[in-house]
Amino acid sequence: MSLVIDASVALKWFVPEPGHEAAIALLRNGGDLLAPDWLLVEVANALWKQWRQNAIDPEQIDDILKMLGQILVLSDTRPLVGRASSLARSLDHPVYDCLYLALAEANHVPLVTDDRTLLRKAAAASFPVRPLQGSWD
Repeated sequence: MSLVIDASVALKWFVPEPGHEAAIALLRNGGDLLAPDWLLVEVANALWKQWRQNAIDPEQIDDILKMLGQILVLSDTRPLVGRASSLARSLDHPVYDCLYLALAEANHVPLVTDDRTLLRKAAAASFPVRPLQGSWD
């Protein structure tokens, strides 16, 4: 089954934090994992924060970003921005997170996230969204 995943899930593939095991189980689940190309920006920013805390070195960052391009089916963000902007207004949630919802909607597949606020708002609006925790392990 194809799924859209967001940066909160993708980062957990490489950073041992709560949800790491569930994220790895999702990788093993099979099926295409989709994401807007914006995910690379979000993950790179999170990895930069890790680097600032001396938790990761620059070579690891480069390797992770390269691997993400191999693991994920990345979609151009430009066609999603209009719908994401509309969703952001209706859900009162940031546009960059709504890019994931717009991609899930366009592909008729669920979004998997570990972002509790996004999960709550999307579920309340009847979007097919699944929590990372408890879904794959």
